Amino acid sequence: MLELNINNETSRLKAVVLGSAFSSGPTPKIEEAYDPKSLEHILAGTYPVEVDMVSEMKTFEEVLKKYNVTILRPQNIYNYNQIFTRDIGFVIGDVFVKSNILPDRERELGAIQFIIDQVSPNKVVRPPEEVHIEGGDVMLWNEHIFIGTYKGSDYKEYITARTNKEGVDYIKSLFPDKIVKEFDLVKSKIEARDNALHLDCCFQPVGRDKGIIYKNGFREEADYFYLVNLFGEENLFHITRDEMYNMNSNVFSIDSNVVVSERNFTRLNNWLRINGFIVEEIPYAEIAKQEGLLRCSTLPLIRE
Repeated sequence: MLELNINNETSRLKAVVLGSAFSSGPTPKIEEAYDPKSLEHILAGTYPVEVDMVSEMKTFEEVLKKYNVTILRPQNIYNYNQIFTRDIGFVIGDVFVKSNILPDRERELGAIQFIIDQVSPNKVVRPPEEVHIEGGDVMLWNEHIFIGTYKGSDYKEYITARTNKEGVDYIKSLFPDKIVKEFDLVKSKIEARDNALHLDCCFQPVGRDKGIIYKNGFREEADYFYLVNLFGEENLFHITRDEMYNMNSNVFSIDSNVVVSERNFTRLNNWLRINGFIVEEIPYAEIAKQEGLLRCSTLPLIRE
């Protein structure tokens, strides 16, 4: 049996589901784009190709192996994108929550069912149908659970709005002992530089007391200041609009002092090193064209 244990984003990683770029299918049609950044690259003819994405994920896998992480991979679905495992489920404490994802992506959940089957059945939950929630919007910080959402009355019109109010309420009811804090995120269907697809597109903790943040990703300034007050201004690395677009907040922690980051994130990587982190720099810019990066490609199961 798998004894799940996830209480924050940065403790030593023991086991993770890493997505897969194998047989990821052709470039989507314009009407199949899930987000404005993918659409941008489809239109420009720069959408990533499988061989490059497989290569990038292999490098990520090698870094995880270097730190003796147990790596599980989804069963392969022919001609289908299975890179972003973060969307399809997440672990809080010792509970596996299956996401209610976009209907087209339900097959991705089936491809990791053999892993979920290794978890005690009473520790696996599936929210009711009206609950929308994806792992990219759920971030654990010890006694806190941070959740990205979108509170606009036009929620239903946004394919980029992935977690609703019912999703927040569901997590509150499931984990009454946690401090559940929701963050209303800026969404755009047409401009990727103004679209925080998930919470990890504009915020993520690193280490024991630090974080990466994009102020304009929050619809309410009070939500931004909540994090500033919690972490301290001096502990936050503020990213620019272009750095947010390039997914600088979507790095991945293997340990409280080890961060996997994209090799082009020069300013961020320097700040991390100055603050005592080991930075494992890897190429991931092709996968980033789909508005997802390192955190999006992982579904952590066990941390120390």
